[in-house]
Amino acid sequence: MNDDMRVVFESRDRRACADRALVLASAQIPHQVIDDFSGYALIVPAEYSALAISELRLYDEENPPHQPIKRQPYAYQNAVPGIIAYVFTIMVFAWLSWNSAFSQDWLAQGRIDGALVRAGEWWRGITALTMHADLRHLVGNIVFGAFFGLLAGRLLGSGIAWLAVVLAATSGNLLNTLLLESTHRSIGASTAVFAALGVTAGFVWQAKLMSQERWSYRVAPIVGGLALLMYTGTGDENTDIGAHLMGFVCGFVGGMLLTRWRGRLVDTHSQRVAAGTTLAILILAWIAAFGS
Repeated sequence: MNDDMRVVFESRDRRACADRALVLASAQIPHQVIDDFSGYALIVPAEYSALAISELRLYDEENPPHQPIKRQPYAYQNAVPGIIAYVFTIMVFAWLSWNSAFSQDWLAQGRIDGALVRAGEWWRGITALTMHADLRHLVGNIVFGAFFGLLAGRLLGSGIAWLAVVLAATSGNLLNTLLLESTHRSIGASTAVFAALGVTAGFVWQAKLMSQERWSYRVAPIVGGLALLMYTGTGDENTDIGAHLMGFVCGFVGGMLLTRWRGRLVDTHSQRVAAGTTLAILILAWIAAFGS
């Protein structure tokens, strides 16, 4: 190295200087990386400065600086109306069934019964969501349903979120019934609870609402959903794990599909239509149950 040296690159990042030093080394240009205590500099003899600058310019053009993917702002919605409707609905049906209202055996008419579902009573996949064995069962589904429903409602809006949850939970109940023995019987909103979790996870993942910079962030909605499913969806011998899993899976698929209509989620009319459709599905299912 001679005394007439020129700075061709400066950075606070030593690695940036080291990378460019490799570029100069490959071009057989004498160079040196120095530390001036405020950063790092790459210097070359004066007679090589023009060539060094040209080589580094080509390197920068071929290797533009990494630009992090910016997440688009998302318009979160009011989930409270959906939660209120959910809690009110399952409490009303709990009271009706526990008191045999209108002299009807709500439990027998509404529960999942594998043999009867196979015989064509598909509505049991819906009516079973509104039935609960006791107060502990009811309170558990209120707490977890409100929590997961809050997440889904914030993303999708109350009407569309709960329509998606009911459809996914119904599909989960029916699939689970077809996979098990015909003697299988079950009741409870827990399938809907985990459908709500699945809808949330599927939508967040497909819509890329989390950072896409690292693979761990990209798969976080799936891993997080499965972790919550394993933590809250398994229990004693009375827990219908299959229904929980099927509800989550159907919800996840539904959440992914809903990303195709992101632009309509903020439409008030669409939310109202979805809410009305959800209520109509529940009413028609019970009409079918008592009319069978």
